[in-house]
Amino acid sequence: MGSWWNFLFIRIAGYRPQDNFQRNKGLEKKEIKADGIRRSGGGRQYIEANYPEIHEVFLEIMSKHTAGSPMNERIKWSYLSQAEIVDKLEEKGITVSRFTVRKLLKTHRFKKRKMSKQKTIKEVEDRDKQFKNIAQLCKQYLKAGQAVISIDSKKKEPLGQLYREGQVYCQQSQKVYDHDFSSLQTGLVIPHGIYDMAQNKAFINLNCSKDTADFVYDSLLLWWQQYGKIDYPKTQTLLILCDGGGSNSCRHYVFKQAIQKLANQIQLTIRVAHYPSYCSKYNPIEHRVFPYVTKALQGIVLDKVETVKQLIDERAKTKTGLQVFSHIIDTIYQTGKKATQDFLRNMPIVFETLLPQWNYKAVPISVPNL
Repeated sequence: MGSWWNFLFIRIAGYRPQDNFQRNKGLEKKEIKADGIRRSGGGRQYIEANYPEIHEVFLEIMSKHTAGSPMNERIKWSYLSQAEIVDKLEEKGITVSRFTVRKLLKTHRFKKRKMSKQKTIKEVEDRDKQFKNIAQLCKQYLKAGQAVISIDSKKKEPLGQLYREGQVYCQQSQKVYDHDFSSLQTGLVIPHGIYDMAQNKAFINLNCSKDTADFVYDSLLLWWQQYGKIDYPKTQTLLILCDGGGSNSCRHYVFKQAIQKLANQIQLTIRVAHYPSYCSKYNPIEHRVFPYVTKALQGIVLDKVETVKQLIDERAKTKTGLQVFSHIIDTIYQTGKKATQDFLRNMPIVFETLLPQWNYKAVPISVPNL
């Protein structure tokens, strides 16, 4: 019985009898000095000692299976897996493990990365000039303590027993349909976001109707009434950053009419700066808020709009201080509306001298032009 337990202990502890043999062998050859330190060169040898040419062979293999970015010669990628690199090194007479391959990849600065959506579809004239203008406006408004908000409509979220990306802790898998046909949806939720850059707060207004300029107006008015006028009691003007398409298109006068209506309602001069076409990803709300809203909704069946609201309120915050609040707007909106002839005839919108297609302001009718 005792010998069995000794054997089991040896196996669990990882002890091997040959270990003592190796130590004794080293002592017999006097490889250990009097101070207890093994002679130089002892211990596990580096892989280069056995295969001096390993780096050259590795780089040769990678060069044959590596592509690069035509815009940046320093960006390279390979479709080979670690196991495939091991096999190709073995074909060259070099037998190593995946651990060694990982070290080689790290040494030569190969690292796993996702694709990054950075390239624009095409270059827009005066693009850089508008970016500099937006940066200057933000600096000016924030320094003066005025409100700066970034707005946009997030991707629609389908309701119903439909599959969603992501995982959650559960005792049994959630059962959903094996197809994502639109006919299986019980509705669509349109999240319209407002991000307060100074306060680091976001407000997501949810609607199950249509994404229109009227919805943007109601969303902004609700934000101002419940949060904006409390956080900025002395502000005289408001800066809105938005992209150039959708319900806040820079080309549609119906959006400008909605902004003028909002300025008249809250009695503030509202300045609008659009990001150029194909540059909506630079809108602050796109990368500072929406990723966390998407993460909050992952892996959970969205059966009703109230579920979406609850998840955003509870899960869409960050440890770095971002707060997200959501509200439901039940109004039914109609698409296809255009600006009224009276608005177009009088045109109260004041277009800026610099890039007027992207920069303008709405001044309340009852106050002097600021």
